[in-house]
Amino acid sequence: SKQPRGAALKAATRGHTNIRLRERGTKRVHVFTGSISMVDKPAGGPAWLPDKIKKANVKKQGIEHL
Repeated sequence: SKQPRGAALKAATRGHTNIRLRERGTKRVHVFTGSISMVDKPAGGPAWLPDKIKKANVKKQGIEHL
């Protein structure tokens, strides 16, 4: 996803908790805090998906200007 939140969710899924993303072509840094929780797989999930999956959660702390 090209949106900062989508990139933050991807980083949070991989275990990052303090996420700072610089916006391309600007001098803005989007600051997020991230966490993951293990949840049950969705009802319509495919058979190869494990019973527990990582669910990312991010909260935007603000924007810093360089």
